[in-house]
Amino acid sequence: MYYHRLQSSRFELKYVIDEQRACAVRDYVRGYLEPDEHSQDDATCSYPVYSLYLDTPSLVLYRQTIQGLKNRFKLRIRFYDDRPASPAFLEIKQRLTDTIRKERAALCKEAVFRLLDGERPSPSDLIRFNGNGSDSAALERFCNLSEKIGAMGATYVCYDREAYVSPESDNLRVTFDRRLRAEAFGGPVLLSPPAQGMPVRVGGVVLEIKFVDRSPRWIQDMSGALDLRRCSMAKYVHCVDALELRPSR
Repeated sequence: MYYHRLQSSRFELKYVIDEQRACAVRDYVRGYLEPDEHSQDDATCSYPVYSLYLDTPSLVLYRQTIQGLKNRFKLRIRFYDDRPASPAFLEIKQRLTDTIRKERAALCKEAVFRLLDGERPSPSDLIRFNGNGSDSAALERFCNLSEKIGAMGATYVCYDREAYVSPESDNLRVTFDRRLRAEAFGGPVLLSPPAQGMPVRVGGVVLEIKFVDRSPRWIQDMSGALDLRRCSMAKYVHCVDALELRPSR
């Protein structure tokens, strides 16, 4: 199987659809794509995703999103399980008008704990998945952005993801996200999935179609045949709202 890398620059189409339509989309995409390498061996091919979003005490990154700024970014720490030896990923997700740019650095979880406690990780803390220096650059940029705005842990965003990818390239990715949950960050701890999470209602399954350059014709045909209608869907915003977090001065 082709090993998929991060789509560093892409376009994203988002939809919120009911479960019946999600099943129809799944049947359609399975004719062109395969489950991604993280999918577990069950009927849904799903796996858990945990993200700790960073923000300022005044929630400036949250407010930039709800204000619809064309050029904005998010800072988050993503991980997939509670094993101490598994990596966590520092991610910068930046919107430049209609394009999404994403940078990622893999760290050991102990280094993430120190970061949340105010200590900058060093390049020796990296778990190198790329040999081209991009992880080191992403780590430096993440720390610089975080320090510049005074970001700290804000909100856990958790969900179950079902993902499909092109078998031959990184150009196309289709994901279904279900069971969105939220939990406020309670302070520096060893990074692990929240023990509890508040269910966040978004009205259905979150479908995302992510592609480089342009979407294939069959994606356009599927969207028309199944009457898919794009919408704005920021999981972090929905989680902050569900938790009723309020910015402090």
